[in-house]
Amino acid sequence: MIFLDAAATTPVRREVIEAMFPFLTNQFGNPSSHHELGQLAAKALAGAREQCAAVLGCHAEELIFTSGGTEADNLALKGIALARRAANPARNRVVISAIEHPAIADSADYLSRVHGFVVELVPVGPDGVVDPAVFAAVLGGARAGSAGAGRDDGGTKVPGADVAIASVMYANNEVGTLQDIPVLAGIARSHGVPFHSDAVQAAGWLDLDVNRLGVDALSISGHKLGAPKGVGLLYVKGSVPLEPLIHGGGQEGGIRSGTENVAFAVALATALRLSEAGRAESAVRVAALRDGFIDSVLEQIPTASLTGHRSSRLPGVASFCFPGTSGESLLLELERQSIMCSSGSACAAGSDEPSAVLSAMGVERAVAQTALRFSFGADVAENDLVLAARELVAAVATVGKLGR
Repeated sequence: MIFLDAAATTPVRREVIEAMFPFLTNQFGNPSSHHELGQLAAKALAGAREQCAAVLGCHAEELIFTSGGTEADNLALKGIALARRAANPARNRVVISAIEHPAIADSADYLSRVHGFVVELVPVGPDGVVDPAVFAAVLGGARAGSAGAGRDDGGTKVPGADVAIASVMYANNEVGTLQDIPVLAGIARSHGVPFHSDAVQAAGWLDLDVNRLGVDALSISGHKLGAPKGVGLLYVKGSVPLEPLIHGGGQEGGIRSGTENVAFAVALATALRLSEAGRAESAVRVAALRDGFIDSVLEQIPTASLTGHRSSRLPGVASFCFPGTSGESLLLELERQSIMCSSGSACAAGSDEPSAVLSAMGVERAVAQTALRFSFGADVAENDLVLAARELVAAVATVGKLGR
């Protein structure tokens, strides 16, 4: 099997299994217990938090372990928006990009439907890039449909004063396009707006130092890094208010109640540390293989079109549309040859609707339904990509000839 769907998930690393194993067996204590077994668990949990903080360049107490990237996104968007509006009812706008992961887009929709927030989408260009000038205009309330600038305590209009939170993902999960997060975060800061970024796909490939990025909140997920499914992490700057979504025993600094999953926290910390150690070298190597794969596909399939930015993209993502075919049919043809890829985000599995990301980028509905995403792990081999390109050419010819 050639697995080219690493953006969906990655295998658990051997080192990660070994690190978490004691906390699934003899060191099974509850970190809230005061006896020795509980304190061993508490020490391991604190150590995991410190390891993650070292990679993100933040204080350990600014990190919250979650059940994954989806929960981290939900907690960031809902928690910050609700807390900020509770402090000032004028903060009633939520600003997100038009190509966010459903964890952000659906959270924004919830805030609109249930809590009456005004949600504004920042459009993207054909390559999926957010224009900083357009982002600034939306924050300032200059675009049609916005609530307009809020007011400070003196009654003076202040652009962005009515925005509770802004969120733009670091790297898109479908097309791999990267955003200039330091620039966008700086614009949000100049408007006095907390800035969150979904970095689930960026982790393991890009710099996660929250100070260099300038973000107020950042989400990551363990299973994209070689940790098990079911663990994630949210960074929230200490000065940013956050309303808990889960209440109870007061764990995770009172932000996320419930007995902590010590084994998975250790797993995430181990995976994050290991991926960061080899990140720069892997990114350069895989990006070169990605470019070779893209060139090969575009040369051999003249009707194919690359989706996302040509160069400012994740090292491990190559995504295309193949007009005149069907993305699902191509998947089946490739799977027959033991090549595993995706017709889009695994989070939208089972949906026959065209990708919301591609639609936001201006791709026609019929063309969007021909999309395929190839995503590579750090250990991808050049020969596998050569074979995948060859089988893709054959699959496109077969599916196109059959008219499906």
